[in-house]
Amino acid sequence: MNISVKKGVTQLVFGMKQKDVEDLYNLPDRQYKDDDGNIIYLYNAKKMRLTFYADEDYRLGYIIASHPELEIFSEKIIGRKWELVSSIAKNKGIKDFEKETFDSVDSYFNESNWIIFQVEFGEVLRVELGAIINNKTDEFEWQFK
Repeated sequence: MNISVKKGVTQLVFGMKQKDVEDLYNLPDRQYKDDDGNIIYLYNAKKMRLTFYADEDYRLGYIIASHPELEIFSEKIIGRKWELVSSIAKNKGIKDFEKETFDSVDSYFNESNWIIFQVEFGEVLRVELGAIINNKTDEFEWQFK
């Protein structure tokens, strides 16, 4: 499972519709709507939560993943020390992380790539990845056509 910044995770591409995802992964283990009316798919075996935005015709716009095989730049990251993962990211141009701490979890956010690494006890727990919004048009840059 490889993270492609600004694009998605493995075969999942930002902008896909529910049917596109179901064609890849079948029906989710659980599906529900959040408070904003977005549709959420949970895939237990893949340890992924997918959000389809209601305001964007239910396009895939957000992915949360914690599968142990999750990689970025061909390096596994779940359970790895944050110092190592941040070094890998920085070597590939993902810099300038904003740190936010809640309870025992530190979240490291890089806005230009819309990626969040959640870290507890110094190790990466999960990654959140969002579709990119174009600064000029203030609209999503959907990768799936």
